[in-house]
Amino acid sequence: MPTYQFEAMDATGQEIKDVIEASNEEEAQATIRQMGYFVTKLTEKKAKKAAAVKKGAKDGKTFAFGKVKSRTLTTFTRQLSILQDAGLPILRSLRILQNQAKPGQLRNCLMDVCEEIESGSTLSEAMAKSPKAFNRLYVNMIKAGEAGGALETILQRLAEFQERSESLKRKVKSAMIYPICVVSFAAGILTFIMYKIVPAFQKIFDEFGVDLPAVTLLLIRISYMVVNFWYLIPGIPIGIWLFIKLTCKFSAGRYGWHLFLIKMPLFGALVEKNIVARTMRTLGTLVTSGVPILEALSITRETAGNAVFEKLFGKVNDGIREGETISQPLKDYAKPGFHPITLFWFAFFAPPLIGALVYMTRINSRVIDDMVINMVEVGEETGELDTMLYKVADTYDEEVAVITDGLMALMEPLLIMVLGVAVGFIVIALFLPLIKLISSLS
Repeated sequence: MPTYQFEAMDATGQEIKDVIEASNEEEAQATIRQMGYFVTKLTEKKAKKAAAVKKGAKDGKTFAFGKVKSRTLTTFTRQLSILQDAGLPILRSLRILQNQAKPGQLRNCLMDVCEEIESGSTLSEAMAKSPKAFNRLYVNMIKAGEAGGALETILQRLAEFQERSESLKRKVKSAMIYPICVVSFAAGILTFIMYKIVPAFQKIFDEFGVDLPAVTLLLIRISYMVVNFWYLIPGIPIGIWLFIKLTCKFSAGRYGWHLFLIKMPLFGALVEKNIVARTMRTLGTLVTSGVPILEALSITRETAGNAVFEKLFGKVNDGIREGETISQPLKDYAKPGFHPITLFWFAFFAPPLIGALVYMTRINSRVIDDMVINMVEVGEETGELDTMLYKVADTYDEEVAVITDGLMALMEPLLIMVLGVAVGFIVIALFLPLIKLISSLS
């Protein structure tokens, strides 16, 4: 079908430049008038010119690696929803956002999407070919919006969903900034004391031949380890991180680690409720947008980000295929059961016996509470599943905020207590021999 380049005026007198596909010039003019524009210029684009435009677009790409950041994609989605709500054609909206975008992965992907749309693809088909920017959740919601003729509404829901997810993520990250900074600063100071101060005191004690108490000998031994094996201070955390990454390459290892993250004391509840809030909001958004329930569950499983919940939603998907409701498989498979790799991580990060006992006390706890299952069941019975899923997500978002605030309130005195014990140990260990030395000299 021929492509026509047109210039027109809208009702406010603003000049509009865009392209449109039509079988002939008369049909193109009629379509433009239906859009509410007054045509001032209409020319058919030649194939050679279109190829040159495509070549120029490709030449405008910049080198970029990795995926588009979620915050950048959230801003783009909100801007696209505003432009669509204003009535602009989708291609023009994408071109506007492409020109505004900074050089990088998003701009490259928008160039590809625009080229695909110009060649006859739908928006969802074009976005599906740029997975570095638009995941399966994004593409399927756009597809549902195109099928129902409600793309503007779907984009608004998608933008709200992403903004809520980003808000929750920012809360968790901001809560971790304070303890990380305090621990890092304290570790630097203690390392300096062990590396410089303690060896200087040791020379004084050796020169005067003072009999050192056990606490001072322990401090000197720690200082010796820091001075001679300093590379272990960054090496041990990096080694543990690499070991976790290697373990998660295997399905059993990934499942065991993710189950440990959910079951661990203090932070486990925060991780679990965060995942429940995100998955329920994802499923609710997909159901509201008109995505088939099996496809919605499959997308939710892929975007869960935790192997335990991925397995759970897989069981729910299988149950629905066999004629069951959503709530019944959620109830049946909400207890993950025993996993040896989870037991290993509990024994690794704590004294083995204590870690094993803690795990055994948590082995029968559910990853989905009865309240969630009951609300899902009520939603299925009343036909308001999407509403109930949103209520679950909102409730858990509030609980995540409460737990985060509680952990922050607990973290501050706990860090002060740990630092006080460390500083007190160093002071006592250094001053006991000094007091004995001063007494002997006097």
